Amino acid sequence: MDALPVTEKIDVPTVRNATLADRDVLRALIARSARELSTADYRPEQVEGALQGAFGVDTQLIHDGTYFVVEGGGVIVGCGGWSYRKTLFGGDKRPERDAAELDPRTDAAKIRAFFVDPTHARKGIGTLLLEKCESQARLRGFSRVELMSTLTGIRLYSARGYSGAQQVRYEVSPGVAIEFLPMSKSI
Repeated sequence: MDALPVTEKIDVPTVRNATLADRDVLRALIARSARELSTADYRPEQVEGALQGAFGVDTQLIHDGTYFVVEGGGVIVGCGGWSYRKTLFGGDKRPERDAAELDPRTDAAKIRAFFVDPTHARKGIGTLLLEKCESQARLRGFSRVELMSTLTGIRLYSARGYSGAQQVRYEVSPGVAIEFLPMSKSI
């Protein structure tokens, strides 16, 4: 097997903390991911409704230092985070938010807002983010994590040991609801 020439670099995805300066890129990534990767699971009006609050950037996570981006070739190709606050899902536009802190002795940390660029789907980006988030939650003292999975995300989370029981419906616009599956795992 021939070695790569010294001048040729292999682009390995890197994880870093998201910053407020990333917001516009993240909004575009989230919309592109939701619109393209969820077509088998949701109708267009469900996705568009979800983009008005259920899906989106949560700047509280950025301020807390618990939201991450994956970069490949200098481009953000995925995002996701975890939280030690009570809000389970939703971006800044979602009105039902609770910034109260969780108690790691009794509460589960929240896995939040995972989205991957469609051109990089199924290449380990979600797993990379999930491992980072679980590790950080453990360091903060949590022994359990929970999340509100989209139907599209169930395959990733199930493969990583999460389980869920019954789907729930969340109204995203008048007369339009989206299905989620609450899932959890011990870490």
